[in-house]
Amino acid sequence: MAKEPGYCLHKPSGQAIVRLGGRMFYLGPFGSDESRQEYAKLKAEWLVSKNAEKFVQSPDGPTVAAICLAYLDHAEVYYGPGKELEAMKRAIEPLSQLYAKLPAKAFGPLEFKAVRGWWLSRECQTVAGRLTRQYVNTQMKRVTRILKWSVGEAMIPPSVHEAIKCVAPLKAGRSEAPEAPPVRPVTESVIEKTLAKLPPIVVDMVRVQLLTGARPGEVCQLTPAMFDRSEEVWTITLAKHKNAYRGKTRTLYAGPKAQAVLAKYLLRGENDCLFRPCDTLAKQLRERSEQRTTPEKYGNRPGTNRVRKPKRQAGVQYLRHSYARAIERACDKAFPAPSEIKADDPKWKAWQVDHRWSPNQLRHTRATEIRKQFGLESASSVLGHSQLSTTLIYAEQDAERAINVARQIG
Repeated sequence: MAKEPGYCLHKPSGQAIVRLGGRMFYLGPFGSDESRQEYAKLKAEWLVSKNAEKFVQSPDGPTVAAICLAYLDHAEVYYGPGKELEAMKRAIEPLSQLYAKLPAKAFGPLEFKAVRGWWLSRECQTVAGRLTRQYVNTQMKRVTRILKWSVGEAMIPPSVHEAIKCVAPLKAGRSEAPEAPPVRPVTESVIEKTLAKLPPIVVDMVRVQLLTGARPGEVCQLTPAMFDRSEEVWTITLAKHKNAYRGKTRTLYAGPKAQAVLAKYLLRGENDCLFRPCDTLAKQLRERSEQRTTPEKYGNRPGTNRVRKPKRQAGVQYLRHSYARAIERACDKAFPAPSEIKADDPKWKAWQVDHRWSPNQLRHTRATEIRKQFGLESASSVLGHSQLSTTLIYAEQDAERAINVARQIG
């Protein structure tokens, strides 16, 4: 860890200063609240940074580390906390390890390929072992995005971005990186076995997602204010969704089956989430209390033997990862590993991967079913896609049609 910088007085000017990376920062009048706030800000950035290149002046312009730190400041505001920000931090990791002190204007195709090689040679802590071709290409797109943003901020010349665009992405079958397995629809039998092990509220989330073709995050954010129940088919207009920043709208449609599931959740406040972990916990505690055999006058009353202020409180909204984690746990219960496979055996983890499914697979299941019954355009409308090519990723082709053709003319 870097040594903590000191809050010092610059006698000639009466200003407070701090020295970071050989550079002097003026903070304001010595002893003032303004100067101490600025000192605290710079000190915090200095101490948490893996390197201090952000604070070092260089005649060759900003270093790679400097533009990465600057982009992270931008990304925290632009993306906010979440999945994309964490992915950006991982994309920056090889840049900081390989080229932290390199002037950013000297970063070219050779360095870009070296960063890609870092991903290809790195052992990933998963059952699959190495990172997939699709993952590596996605991370390299993020690196390109950082350099493009730096050009727009006049930190590096445009030639840097133009040069790395000439490096082609990894092609299927023409690189050593393994291919990611395709996301397949989950079968109805597997879904039903899993539902038997899920809490009732999460069961309803699964059914609503399956009936409407919603994304996992869209189901988690539903509130009564989003519903229009004036027509036979309810419309649900989402305020936040994947393509909101592009000016597009996203509407879900709830038919009779989905309405039967949703109706009991619409009696809460207009802006309260329909599906809440705190309700799941309250229901579990209530069921345990009803099942106890010891009368309440003997022993502890319900709730008195629990931590009054637990470290983690049950929230008022399911998040995508908590929703997915609930399904993973249910899958482990519904499809337990054979007794001969122990928890410390690599085969145990492989068993879990093969016998788990994610909420996003429900969207694939729904798309495939709609395409089979109503056609590709109908599937595209339900899923909210503006291009049919996107729907093809989710909806698998109906093999029965091909078989019938082959039976008659093949």
